[in-house]
Amino acid sequence: MAKYLLLKHYRGAPAAVNDVPMAQWTPQEISDHVQYMNDFAARLEKTGEFVDGQALAPEGTFVRYDGEGRPPVTDGPFAETKDLIAGWMVIDVDSYERAVELAGELSAAPGAGGRPIHEWLELRPFLTAPPTITE
Repeated sequence: MAKYLLLKHYRGAPAAVNDVPMAQWTPQEISDHVQYMNDFAARLEKTGEFVDGQALAPEGTFVRYDGEGRPPVTDGPFAETKDLIAGWMVIDVDSYERAVELAGELSAAPGAGGRPIHEWLELRPFLTAPPTITE
């Protein structure tokens, strides 16, 4: 089994086919989208492929170390970047092909007008330990 991270972007990814910002969706469209995500995760729980997932708020802060005895440096209460992550899901699947299949299915979550978003999801494998070389 291999673990993959599926990243949903608020912005920064290529535009979705149904590219209507969630702030413009009706409450029912939002509910339908969240239900699709929950149903998808529940189905993967049954197959043993779901590890975890969370939605993220759009605000965030970048923080970095600024030296011994100095307070951390922040960029402010909002990330000043073109890329903001909306949420993530970790899956544990048998193959890269299965991860791609699931990411494609997840990108079809409904959006405005109940139509599939066909959004781009970032699929990232977890870093694994390099193979041990023995002589």
